Amino acid sequence: MMSADLFGYLIPSVFLLPLLAAALTLVVSRRPRIQNLITVITLFALLVISGLLLVLTDQHGMHTVQVGGWDAPVGITLVADRLSALMLCVSAVVLLSVIIYAVGQGVRDGDGDQPVSIFLPTYLALAAGLNGAFIAGDLFNLFVGFEILLAASYVLLTLGASQERVRAGVSYTVVSMVSSMVFLLGIGLTYSAAGTLNLAQLATRMADVPDGLRNTIFAVFLVAFGIKAAVFPLSTWLPDSYPTAPAPVTAVFAGLLTKVGVYAIIRFHTLVFAGGSMDNVLLVAGLLTMVVGILGAIAQSDIKRILSFTLVSHIGYMVYGIALSTESGLSAAIYYVGHHIIVQTTLFLVVGLIERQAGSSSLRRLGSLAVLSPVLAVTFLIPALNLGGIPPFSGFVGKLAVVQAGAEVGGPLNWILITGAMATSLLTLYVVVRVWSKAFWRPRADAPEGAMALAKPLALLPSDEYVEFDERDDVGKMPMSMLTPTLALVVVSLLMTVFAGPLLGVSDRAAESLMERGEYLYSVPTDDTPGRHVGNVTGVR
Repeated sequence: MMSADLFGYLIPSVFLLPLLAAALTLVVSRRPRIQNLITVITLFALLVISGLLLVLTDQHGMHTVQVGGWDAPVGITLVADRLSALMLCVSAVVLLSVIIYAVGQGVRDGDGDQPVSIFLPTYLALAAGLNGAFIAGDLFNLFVGFEILLAASYVLLTLGASQERVRAGVSYTVVSMVSSMVFLLGIGLTYSAAGTLNLAQLATRMADVPDGLRNTIFAVFLVAFGIKAAVFPLSTWLPDSYPTAPAPVTAVFAGLLTKVGVYAIIRFHTLVFAGGSMDNVLLVAGLLTMVVGILGAIAQSDIKRILSFTLVSHIGYMVYGIALSTESGLSAAIYYVGHHIIVQTTLFLVVGLIERQAGSSSLRRLGSLAVLSPVLAVTFLIPALNLGGIPPFSGFVGKLAVVQAGAEVGGPLNWILITGAMATSLLTLYVVVRVWSKAFWRPRADAPEGAMALAKPLALLPSDEYVEFDERDDVGKMPMSMLTPTLALVVVSLLMTVFAGPLLGVSDRAAESLMERGEYLYSVPTDDTPGRHVGNVTGVR
């Protein structure tokens, strides 16, 4: 009973706490130090709560909360299982690290004054939307979480209102609205076919829906979530949107926003539309996402755009693991999601440090960074090798797990995907080595535009494509408040390697419960539930 009561407070708090903190930071918007303190304390509390939820769900299984005391499917059902708790925990690590980095940077990635007072409330609203999506037990509240994300992300993406950011923000918003409209269409079709939006009820009622209609509904949701997850061919918006934002915003977007779409695909694929009817479509989409994304990265000369394309490419590994419809494949996908959130966020934060150190993120202007800052060189090298899948890093562990799961299933399509996954890994390594050799070891005077850069003092380097640095006096300086959270994420990525065994154990148990579905159906109290585990259901009034 104590455990149930504890869950009754912990699960809603991951959504309510950042939402209340966002309102509080708006009230004290003229006191930036108090704003910073409230934000950091809130996100640290979220990290503690999420870690506790992960431990409790792994030890005691899934728990649900009925908000307001109304039973499902009428009431709002909040769900915490191993998958959602893991996503909450990894997200909390990223959100806390990035906000410390952003405070150190002054939430500035260009010249001119930025509306800093609105950044922190919006960032906390973004955290609330993320967490709300992860714990939603019905389609409507999952949609609400996505829409909170959309509203907050648009504000963050256009922060500073430069021409490039507004253009990218409009493009991003249009694409996101299309995704939301498709999502609403899926919700309407689902309710008309099954008469409910509760995920647990849908898991049982969808079995009675005709196969053609069922597959159509699933395809509609896959389009909606595929846009958010940047699955090819629905990924063309991402490389043009993310690089224009401030470095902390780009980092949190790259690390987390696409993974919300991946999370939704996992949840729907295993719970609502179990049976593998769309697996071949997902396999082909995963292959194309890997290959097209990495080929796009090879063609870029700006590190932000390179990383944006590798972000798209590595979504393919997750889709591949999901599409295998096996416990080992799903476990590999879950582990890879956690690995990629940390590593991709770290690399985008490193790019912000590179801009601070050298005034640009373009390979045409960079060079000699290893000489200027050996610490920066190491900070880039470790996550870059991790992204490339060099053993023994977590990237290698995740890729190996995905490939092994595919080999267990076998078949011509899987062997093609395994070949594509290995080729993508090698090309990713090529891309990061190219950045390493040109930006860090090549003399800056040998860069195509390096001589022009060196014609000015270090503090007056020319602007690059996205960021105006020509009037700034902080180029060549990396504040410890920016470097420290970046190094902390590097350490977290290394810990994911050291503790790969226990983490894979958690992802194995999460995959097992997701594939069996029994725990979810048994724990959520609905009219269609054959029995209830009363100890795992808590009413919050």
